Amino acid sequence: MLNALRNAFRLPDLRNRIIYTILLLVIYRFAATVPVPGVNREALDALLNQPSAGTGFINILDLLSGGAVSNFSVIANGVYPYITASIIFQLLIPIIPQLEKMASEPGGREKLNQYTYYLAIPMAALQAIGQVRIFQQFTPGNVPIIKHFGFSGPNLLPTLSTVLTMTAGTMFAIWLGQLITEDGIGNGISVVIFAGIVARVPYNFARLIQGEYALFNVVSFLVLTVVTVVAIVIVQEGTRRVPVQYGKRVRGRKIYGGGSTYIPLRVNTAGMIPLIFAQSILTFPAIIASFFPSGDVRTWIQNTFGSGQGWVYWATYFVLVVAFTYFYTQILIENQNLAENLQKQGGYIPGIRAGRRTQEYINRIMNRITLVGALFLGAVAVLPGVMQWVTWVVTQQAGGPNPALVISSAGLIIVVGVVIDTMRQLEAQLIMRNYEGFMS
Repeated sequence: MLNALRNAFRLPDLRNRIIYTILLLVIYRFAATVPVPGVNREALDALLNQPSAGTGFINILDLLSGGAVSNFSVIANGVYPYITASIIFQLLIPIIPQLEKMASEPGGREKLNQYTYYLAIPMAALQAIGQVRIFQQFTPGNVPIIKHFGFSGPNLLPTLSTVLTMTAGTMFAIWLGQLITEDGIGNGISVVIFAGIVARVPYNFARLIQGEYALFNVVSFLVLTVVTVVAIVIVQEGTRRVPVQYGKRVRGRKIYGGGSTYIPLRVNTAGMIPLIFAQSILTFPAIIASFFPSGDVRTWIQNTFGSGQGWVYWATYFVLVVAFTYFYTQILIENQNLAENLQKQGGYIPGIRAGRRTQEYINRIMNRITLVGALFLGAVAVLPGVMQWVTWVVTQQAGGPNPALVISSAGLIIVVGVVIDTMRQLEAQLIMRNYEGFMS
């Protein structure tokens, strides 16, 4: 691998792409430290350091944004409005016939990508408003994070300034990701998220090594990281190969086709999206409970779902992750139209009739292998809760640093996936130039 990395830097064009990507990531990290005008740092620190409703979700957003949320920077939204817009279009394609027809036409995917960028703009504005509202509502002492935030009277212009600034910051981050995709090493949006996660690791690790149980925390972190990374690689790379045969076609004196290949069905097709879906849903009970009068039920809901405590929270998280994994995988498989595309290309699965029977056969296989992927994602999701309990048993202290949250479960899946994809892209570039690749 080190030899392949040296070869990558020996090639001028590939070296320039790597350096260009690094420079863009440095710019992104600098933007993550630029706060939105008028942010109350004391109120923000109080919200992040004191358990309250919504704190768990805020901490996850902070980790995935590389600290941009804790700074309430101009890119506090990250690139997630674009991801949300992309997911919305994926869900709408099988529902709206016009979008489904567009996706199958030449150049249709490019149009859908363009529409995704357009939809990301209002999504970024809505997320900016929602994020400020959540911060304002759950700040201890009701101290506003941003003064003069509201859509009436003298607050209108400062509010519009804040929303437009955060929206522009999001589109700037998306633009950086697009530049990395076109002129850098590729996978720009994923690389931007990857950079944010990795940038937050030193700060979280520094918190981990403080206190009398630092050795236990460090050893736990190393063991969890190694085991989890190995499991993620095995599951993420795990595929079920469905054999496909192509019929022979005679044109004049030549015979075309007749070859055989396979369809690689991934064990974890959904990636880390179910984790984000489930985490988002889990914040709603705490937010809704905050609108009701004080009482034991409200306190229990906010402590359970707002701060991520107790077996009820982790059990609900596990069930939601498993359910969303099946749901999102089914959406992705339907969007690919595997059976229809095979039939158009003259391919078939041996022993299975083309058309509807082929689609039913693929769905049966996906339901079986997705069970493994869903249970794996569920186990990874509740790993911080298990480690929280183990830490309490060993240290007899509650609320201490959690070794499983130096890099969250969703963050670790993103990191491993981006590293593998980047290595493959660089390997392809090296093989094109007769060099040995990373994976050789």
